[in-house]
Order: sequence, then structure tokens, then C-alpha cells
Amino acid sequence: MYNDLKKMYWWSGMKRDVSKFVSKCLIFQQVKAEHQVPSGLLLPVMVSEWKWDRITMDFVSGLSLMPKKKDVILEDMLRCCVLEFQGSWERYLLLVDFAYNNSYQSSLKMSPYEALYGRKC
Repeated sequence: MYNDLKKMYWWSGMKRDVSKFVSKCLIFQQVKAEHQVPSGLLLPVMVSEWKWDRITMDFVSGLSLMPKKKDVILEDMLRCCVLEFQGSWERYLLLVDFAYNNSYQSSLKMSPYEALYGRKC
């Protein structure tokens, strides 16, 4: 949000103000709350007394442990639309896709649309 706004506006403390605004957004809090994993019980780490004393093997390979970042972002964006506009997610899929493709990505230093087509939408 900050990177999109700074193209058109600027004021002293703008980044702090945008961060504060987003953190107080009810929709943001509802969507992001599920990602706050409660901390688990701490257990002592077993340390072997001799090398090769304990061996473990992983026989499952090639599985993604985490969903792709884009999928998580799109899910959050769809959830925000459904909560804000009260409807089914199918109604907002094109809107969310457009918003994602035209929003600033810090890894690209531009939007995905700009990276693909070489110009802004």
C-alpha cells in the first residue's frame, strides 16, 4: 500500500501513518489473525552421546510444506473482499487478480504487470 501511495503523495511520517492505518483495519485483523500461530510447548533437544547413535530418514520427498506465497496472498485478498463486500469469492476473483497483478512487489521492485509488459497498466 505504501509503495502505491508514495507514487502520488508524500508527507513526513507517511510510512508510519500507512502502517498504523493498515494495522487498525478491521478486515486486515480478521484476515491476518489466522496466521498468528500460538507458540507451542518448549521441549528439550535430545543430543546423542555418540555419532551415529540416532539416525532418522525422510522417505517423503517432493511435497511442498508451505503453500506458494502468491496463493496465500490471493487467499488473503479474496478473504478481504468477501468480508468487506459480503459475497462469494467467485464474484471477486477477477478484481483480486487485477489488484494483485498491478500492485507493487518488493521482490520485483515493480508490479507483475510491469515486469511482464514493460509498462504500467
